[in-house]
Amino acid sequence: RRGRARRPRNSTMTRVTLLDYGAGNVKSLYNALVALGCDVEQTDKPEAVASAAILFFPGVGAFGSCMAMLERKQLVEPLRAYIRAGRPFLGICLGMQTLFESSEESPGVAGLGVVPGAVGRFDVASHGLCVPQIGWNGVAAAQPSPLLGSLAEGDALYFVHSFRVPRSEAVAPWVLCETEYGDRFVSGVANGKVAAVQFHPEKSGTVGLALLGAFLASSTAEPPPRAVAAAAAGGGSTRPRLGAGKLSAGPCRRIVACLDVRANDAGDLVVTKGDQYDCREKGGGEVRNLGKPVALARRYYEEGADEVTFLNITGFRECPLTDLPMLKVLAEASRTCFVPLCVGGGIKDLVDAQGTRSSALQVADAYFRAGADKVSLGSDAAEAARAYLERGGTCDGSTSIEAISAKYGAQACVVSIDPRRVWVADAAAAEGHALADHAGPLGRGGRGPAGESLCWYECTLQGGRKGSGLDVVQVARAVEALGAGELLVNCIDCDGQHAGFDLPLMAMLKAAVSIPVIASSGAGAPEHFSEVFRSTQVEAALAASIFHRRTVAISAVKECCATAGFAVRAAATPSQEFAPPAESE
Repeated sequence: RRGRARRPRNSTMTRVTLLDYGAGNVKSLYNALVALGCDVEQTDKPEAVASAAILFFPGVGAFGSCMAMLERKQLVEPLRAYIRAGRPFLGICLGMQTLFESSEESPGVAGLGVVPGAVGRFDVASHGLCVPQIGWNGVAAAQPSPLLGSLAEGDALYFVHSFRVPRSEAVAPWVLCETEYGDRFVSGVANGKVAAVQFHPEKSGTVGLALLGAFLASSTAEPPPRAVAAAAAGGGSTRPRLGAGKLSAGPCRRIVACLDVRANDAGDLVVTKGDQYDCREKGGGEVRNLGKPVALARRYYEEGADEVTFLNITGFRECPLTDLPMLKVLAEASRTCFVPLCVGGGIKDLVDAQGTRSSALQVADAYFRAGADKVSLGSDAAEAARAYLERGGTCDGSTSIEAISAKYGAQACVVSIDPRRVWVADAAAAEGHALADHAGPLGRGGRGPAGESLCWYECTLQGGRKGSGLDVVQVARAVEALGAGELLVNCIDCDGQHAGFDLPLMAMLKAAVSIPVIASSGAGAPEHFSEVFRSTQVEAALAASIFHRRTVAISAVKECCATAGFAVRAAATPSQEFAPPAESE
């Protein structure tokens, strides 16, 4: 049931309407608008759209599914009428694409048709780029607009999509801004008080909050003071303001902060870290406690992390779906962290202690509603890959990957792979598995117990406790075919060693798939990040304990990568950060 958000009404707050048609993470936008001082009404009712003073339409997932939901809820005509009347409107991501006449994603499905033209799939393979585009990128203003007035050189915004609006004469009068990803595409449209953007301002840190604040300030005679302040502050940058037609930034490498979350022996949720997946102190002691997850997530956001990932490493298998501890963590973290949040662990078909069955899609639904932008599947994905291979490489719609990807889009479905090295004397001993040579230029001189330099990587299940018999290339290609949009690649052998990422492993997988790859396990110094970017071309790199313990600062990692020639997102320092209101405000 949709209705007024559960927040006390304040007569001085600006009332806005958030269209919640039933898919995607609307919680993030809700939290951003509340932080900017708005009284937010979430609705899926046609009459609420018709009466809205300011309307926000966020969208995640497939074009066809979205239009089907809008039709089913009788929202198509009220939306068209509202937009054509020129009333204050901001569409986000799919909320922009549905304004067009059609999309290659869903042939034969008509869009709202408010803006002329069709949405097409990225064609960037010749540029060496992945699809989906997941990460931070810049924009170039095509027309004067208060929405982009605070943008500075170096500012980047968060994109996550596989389809884009190409440049054309028909759409030219509407173009607000453009972005470059292989080729230039339309990343924003505007006409009067109606605007829509391909990126997610609610997940774009202070830069995105400034854009939302500017939209609110231009949409009403009495905007919220916090929105005005956010718009005036911009992204907190002292860099020069962006000139017309100039890109603020290019595609950026991502630095991801990861929090391994589990219950300690007292039953409290804590952030921990393993040494080759062992999370207890030496000698079988207590679970390592590196802090509270919500507080650490907020700290990483302030320190400039491009994404925050929560990995639930105990699975809370006995908890009913409505009481998953991670739901509470996400809901609280999303109030103050305006960058993408990913959650993994326990996303599978489950039966709770009361005997209630929940599908993996239902678990994912709950995480998205709580504030997650992406979900990460582990053992369940490896089993799905096995079933796919046993069927001869065909999809039948039965897997959790297919279900989640169909509803939310490939970009929202991450697969986490936990491989372990299996050393072999020669290729024949590998029995057809993809091999890596640690005597090569990317190997660090690593050797097996009998001096072997060759190994294959076996995907493990249940947090490394069980082997699968499948190698990483088999699993990676299978899950990509099933609909995964990104790989999170760990390495049990490197976990907690701080000697650098497993470069042969990352290079092998980067060459095997066309979706983005996040390198994980082994980071111990800023140089390890620039090294994995340079040597393997992965799109992102993740670390945990070095950030938890402040051994390495996120700012030092970004400085190192920038010095090495890699584009990274410039982030506001904590002193410049726009602070969301406390719950009591």
